[in-house]
Amino acid sequence: MTHFTVLSLPSFQDSRGSLSVLDGALPFPIVRSYWIYGAEGQTRGGHRHQFTRQALVAVNGEVVVYMNDGITSENITLKHPSQCLLVEPKDWHTMTFGAGAVLLVMSSHAYDRSEYIDTPYE
Repeated sequence: MTHFTVLSLPSFQDSRGSLSVLDGALPFPIVRSYWIYGAEGQTRGGHRHQFTRQALVAVNGEVVVYMNDGITSENITLKHPSQCLLVEPKDWHTMTFGAGAVLLVMSSHAYDRSEYIDTPYE
């Protein structure tokens, strides 16, 4: 069990393949979405936010997300498209990408570099 919130998205499978549904699953409206790919072996992130909330889904491959909320730190491995990790503003996070990994990120706010906090917890 994890200290951080990992949602199990509703998923359906039949002979035609699998489908995971995000509708109504997030506790915030999606204002910005983007995906990171071609980052095999790289670590990205290394910040927290003042007010932006995020939801992370590894739509392909495996991504290890290091999370630290100032009290608890933990590595969470996203390896199935039905897993969705919620990243709260207080959560310092880095993402390390496995082979062929594609990470979908959905944010509660538009990009604003001034609300990033680049100093990790001690």
